[in-house]
Amino acid sequence: MSRPIAIGYLRRDISGISQPWHETQIRSLAKRLGYELAKTVVFGRDTEEAVDRLLEVVRSAGAEAVVVPGPEHFGGKVPERVVRVCDVITVSPQYTYARSYASPFLGDGA
Repeated sequence: MSRPIAIGYLRRDISGISQPWHETQIRSLAKRLGYELAKTVVFGRDTEEAVDRLLEVVRSAGAEAVVVPGPEHFGGKVPERVVRVCDVITVSPQYTYARSYASPFLGDGA
C-alpha cells in the first residue's frame, strides 16, 4: 500500500542559514507521520504568487499535505486557501491545520 504524498515548503529568506536543518525537519516529520515526501519547494522573498505556485505543485503531485517549518514561512498565518486543498503541518510548533471537507448536512435547510 502506498503512502500519502506530502510536499515540503519553506522560504529561504526566513530559514536563512537554518535551511538545511529545516529541510531535514520537514523530511523527518513527513516520514514519522507516514507521508512520502515528493519534494520540497523553496521560494524566496521575491517569488511572485508563491502560494499559487505552491498549490500548483500540490495539485500536480496529488499531495495530501504540505509540511512547513512554521507559519512564518507563510507570512505568519497559514493561508485558508491552502488548507482547503490539503492539510498543512507545521514542524514548530507541531500542529496540523486539517483540510476541511464540506459537510453534506450543511445548506440542506435543516
